[in-house]
Amino acid sequence: MNPYNPGSGVPPRFLAGREAEVGAFDLLVARTERSMPARPMVLSGLRGVGRTVLLNRLKGIADHHGWLTIKLEGRPGADGARDIRRTLARELQVASRRFVSQIGIEPVKRFLSTVTSFGATVRVEGISLGVDIDNTRATTGFIDIDLHDVVEDVSLALRSLKKGFAIFIDEMQDVDDDLLAALVTVQHFAVQNELPFFVTGAGLPDLPARLADARSYAERLFDYRQIGRLSVHQAEESLTVPASQMGQSYSPEALETLLDASGRYPYFIQEFGSAMWEVAAKSPFTGEEAAMAARIGRQRLDAGFFPSRWDRATPRERDYMDAMAQDGDEPSNTGALAVRMGVKANRLGPTRARLISKGLIYSPEYGQVAFTVPGMAAFIERQHHELGDPTS
Repeated sequence: MNPYNPGSGVPPRFLAGREAEVGAFDLLVARTERSMPARPMVLSGLRGVGRTVLLNRLKGIADHHGWLTIKLEGRPGADGARDIRRTLARELQVASRRFVSQIGIEPVKRFLSTVTSFGATVRVEGISLGVDIDNTRATTGFIDIDLHDVVEDVSLALRSLKKGFAIFIDEMQDVDDDLLAALVTVQHFAVQNELPFFVTGAGLPDLPARLADARSYAERLFDYRQIGRLSVHQAEESLTVPASQMGQSYSPEALETLLDASGRYPYFIQEFGSAMWEVAAKSPFTGEEAAMAARIGRQRLDAGFFPSRWDRATPRERDYMDAMAQDGDEPSNTGALAVRMGVKANRLGPTRARLISKGLIYSPEYGQVAFTVPGMAAFIERQHHELGDPTS
């Protein structure tokens, strides 16, 4: 009966603090169904703030209104670039199957034919939409041209049905340069031509900069939403509402303890709330029980959440992160890091680039770096204490 759901992208029983984003997407759907223009949304923030959960909630809204939706996830490297294209083509074909019953409508037949052509171009087989390939659409093998054909034909058909076409992309900062530029370009085309196509992305704090690098007009193309930790009231609701639904409650001391331990980050709240449920003997939960839950929750984070990032770093990269940890969760000056490590700043450039590529750090401003995971600095400090490092 534990009402808390710690896990990657697992929806909480009560989603607090994201009403503005949900409301904005509801408005986008309403305007689209009235053939009125709307800007697509991009969500950015640290890991653990609930970006994936929110992205899935927005997709659920579009699905509820009968839109054609696709969910993708960016991964770095050549394998990631190849896989996301195949996933795009396959999911597009799967999502299009429910429109086969309307194949008698000429724009629908055209879009199904274009989708079939795109699937053949990307070499996705085994899904039939009941139409022949259109050799004049989406067959060039160039992602920017073929995606343009797909979006134009699908969006024109859905506009006639008062529906929308949306691609939801998690970890969007890891999408390869060519596909990212193609997505931004075709989104720009859709906005200019009042087509109901929307790229809704979620990623790390540097995602807006990546989009601007892909195409300069991306700065004005999207509705950018920074997703951060919850307010005190929102964080309290994340703990108390699920408990109250099960007939349980928190003492003020217990709430204060868990809010402090979690830093008011949604994922951490779910982890500590779950531990609270396991250790509490009766309701209302006490401050002493909350202190025990905080220790258990932290142990679980130190056993899985943080090491899954730390273990991906090489010894040299860990040295760099060690130096960053001296600044806590605040951004670190790259020049100051070089001084701490006793090397010239230009020698640290490749290390910094690899850490950014792995999604372990990001650059909030020129000459600065910061952890993508809240609490990473404290985890590194705890590791030193456990190892008996006298310099910690």
